[in-house]
Amino acid sequence: MAVTLQQHVLGVTWIERGAMARAAHGLLDDGRVWLIDPYEDAEALAAVAELGTPAGVLQLLDRHNRDCERLAQRLGVPLLRLPAKAAGSPFQSIPVISNRAWREVALWWAERKTLVVAEAVGTAPAFALGRRVGVHPMLRLTPPSKQFAPFEPERLLVGHGQAIESGADAALRDALARSRSDLPRLVLSIPNLLRGA
Repeated sequence: MAVTLQQHVLGVTWIERGAMARAAHGLLDDGRVWLIDPYEDAEALAAVAELGTPAGVLQLLDRHNRDCERLAQRLGVPLLRLPAKAAGSPFQSIPVISNRAWREVALWWAERKTLVVAEAVGTAPAFALGRRVGVHPMLRLTPPSKQFAPFEPERLLVGHGQAIESGADAALRDALARSRSDLPRLVLSIPNLLRGA
């Protein structure tokens, strides 16, 4: 599947085209690069390599195995799965969901006012429904509002869709507030999403 590269002040995000728009990130901090939920793409990984020295791979969702383990081994860096603490990194770990069916953590990068979320929210069409960001379809009735309430992100990086490079706090709060009321919109969008529109 074709991939789009999004260069930004934090590093690089690579996004597959399509309704789910799978995304991964290479984030630069003090010459070291952290890969977040990465998957194989030669052009994206070449762009990541140009950023700096690999520091680690972080897997934020239990089922987001993607190519995390293989890339960590290839790069000779640690793989941190659902890290309670992202030791040695600039990130604070935020528990988002923890049950038998779904375990997810998010990352808060305070110095850069950046929130990184694997699955609970996204900017892909299947999540956003025409807005800047939206809650995962399976979490519409129980959005993670309390988990994200303490944070006021300027930027939002997601596991599905393009990064929001400015004004992320307002977009995120709007998405969480409209999570339930947007359910009819979600139902109406299903035919278009199935067609890949």
